[in-house]
Amino acid sequence: MRKRKPKVRIIAPDPRYGDTMVTKFVNNLMTRGKKNLAFQLFYDSMDIVKERSGENEHEIWQKALQNVTPQVEVKSRRIGGATFQIPTEINPARKLSIGMKWLIKYSKLRSGRGMADKLATEVIAASKGEGAAVKKKEDTHRMAEANKAFAHFRA
Repeated sequence: MRKRKPKVRIIAPDPRYGDTMVTKFVNNLMTRGKKNLAFQLFYDSMDIVKERSGENEHEIWQKALQNVTPQVEVKSRRIGGATFQIPTEINPARKLSIGMKWLIKYSKLRSGRGMADKLATEVIAASKGEGAAVKKKEDTHRMAEANKAFAHFRA
């Protein structure tokens, strides 16, 4: 067990929307410490989202993130020589973190021209309740539902 929890870092809001969630998302999107490039990528993809949907791009992004954020997950636990998939509730901070990572991962796996385009496409799909990231969430929930019988093994 850890002796104490690490200090929670204060994250500055992003320049365009004034939202700390956007900064967290950009931090996950960033590779090799290139934060300006990550911000540029995010804003370019938001411009594409606005152009394609004609609605508020920030709200669409928030809806997409909400649609890919899981409520439960399964954890493997070994009990008496057998491994069980035990459904567990997720800590709110971890929920968001997982949601963001899935949105970015499945954006990268999409086909398209450039990351901004791929991210925009995945965000629009996720906001409609479609796309690979939403499917991943549904699969996770389905797995947790299927293994509900093992919930009493929760540590």
